[in-house]
Amino acid sequence: MSKLKELEKLFTKGKITRREFMARVSALGLAAAVSPAFLSSTAEAAKPKRGGRVILGSAGGSTTDSLDPGTVSHTMPQTINQIIRNMLVEVDYKGEAVPELAKSWEASPDAAKWTFKLHKGVEFHNGKTMTAQDVVYSFNEHRGADTKSAAKGVVAPIEDIKADGKYTVVFTLKEGNADFPYIASDYHIPIIPEGTKGKDYEKGVGTGPFVLQAWEPGVRFFGKRNPNYFRKGRPYFDEVEVIGISDVNARTNALKTGQIHAMNRCDTKTFHLLEKAPGIQALKLEGARHYTIPMLTTIKPYDNNDVRLGLKYAIDREILVKQVMRGYGYLGNDHPIPRNNKYFAKELPQRQYDPDKAKFHLKKAGQLGRTFNLHAADAAYPGAIDASVLIQESAAKAGVKIKVVREPDDGYWENVWIKKEWVQCYWSGRPTADWMFSIAYAADASWNDTKWDHPKFNQLLKEARAELNDKKRREMYVECQRITSDEGATPIPMFSLQLSAASAKMGFKNPAANWEFDGFRLAERWWFKS
Repeated sequence: MSKLKELEKLFTKGKITRREFMARVSALGLAAAVSPAFLSSTAEAAKPKRGGRVILGSAGGSTTDSLDPGTVSHTMPQTINQIIRNMLVEVDYKGEAVPELAKSWEASPDAAKWTFKLHKGVEFHNGKTMTAQDVVYSFNEHRGADTKSAAKGVVAPIEDIKADGKYTVVFTLKEGNADFPYIASDYHIPIIPEGTKGKDYEKGVGTGPFVLQAWEPGVRFFGKRNPNYFRKGRPYFDEVEVIGISDVNARTNALKTGQIHAMNRCDTKTFHLLEKAPGIQALKLEGARHYTIPMLTTIKPYDNNDVRLGLKYAIDREILVKQVMRGYGYLGNDHPIPRNNKYFAKELPQRQYDPDKAKFHLKKAGQLGRTFNLHAADAAYPGAIDASVLIQESAAKAGVKIKVVREPDDGYWENVWIKKEWVQCYWSGRPTADWMFSIAYAADASWNDTKWDHPKFNQLLKEARAELNDKKRREMYVECQRITSDEGATPIPMFSLQLSAASAKMGFKNPAANWEFDGFRLAERWWFKS
């Protein structure tokens, strides 16, 4: 009967569907042992109910946060952005691009022209009706030569955008891009009222499921249900509150004591305890999240690939996955494409810890006696300090000196990342290989946090984007991964499962792993069971 209890637990937590539950118990010959009362109660609990205030405890917040979507760079403002706003397209739990503000789209045969049809009657929080002109304006905010938007590189393939009537938008690209609908799902590009500028962004006017009531950067957000939301029946909660809690132990205690209803970035050291804790739902999802250690190639000696290779070989990845991830992850191979991506280069040899190769490359670069500063804070990811110390220790065994520089959590992303020469970082990843490479590895990428510029890689990425033959496209992306792994400036030692937890009072269905908090949509998609 222990197997039946395990399946009942999975079903109750929404990790398998009713159909999957019945299929599994039938296969085990346990169908007769399932209580009709259990099925009745779980079926009732699975029905979304309306009401209540949900409180999220979020890591990834800073007092320097803004609601300007072009500049948001970490979880708390990213989550809030999608509580108050919508994109043309969203990505579902299967990783598929599905309609949001757009109700449909179609491409020309060469995938260079895309026509999006919009939902009619969608209202912004200020009462203005959304039209195609708002969409054109929203995208153009990220395209100007002087824009500071992190989406500048993402929208760079767009040559022209125009409205064709009130509810149709036509995008003309510089070249074919079969992945363009995914670009339209970028959280930096929500649809905003035409004319929104500067401080207007902090008012949070969008079309989203909740209307901003209060906002203190890095500390607290409060919103109320949008009574005119275009998705009928959603959201289920009356109110949503997001509280910035940078310390993982404080987030965990807040969840256990009922001060919050859900948290992100659980501590791998204690996650096994959350899995057993009464009244808690512990969630493990495999997405594209990975941990990186970018080196600024504009600062010597990180412009030397032998230095970069030497440091990559000095990292014991297996120890990091075992001790920092506690097994809730897998080895990275110094490129950002996860193993569940269809273009993942499984044929590339896995880079291993190799003290001899580390010494060889650093000696070749004339840097074997150098002390390398590694800047870190747990604001980068839970366990970033521990990971840095482990890297320091494994490097020392290879005769490589690393000094761990502990940085403050607050302001880490503004003052350390893309500022200091070698730092700890994380990426939630992106649903397509082109998008991930384009936003962080292409020479002109807004978030190229190493300032790496590899002409062959840049050209190959451009060609792959326009290639409609999937076999050839895969070959190109495999080569992109090889170049990034062997010549890039970003050691990527590990990918992690997305670990989060919520009160057992919360109901949900098929949570997405593309971003934290159910693809940033928890406030819209979840509900209280009673």
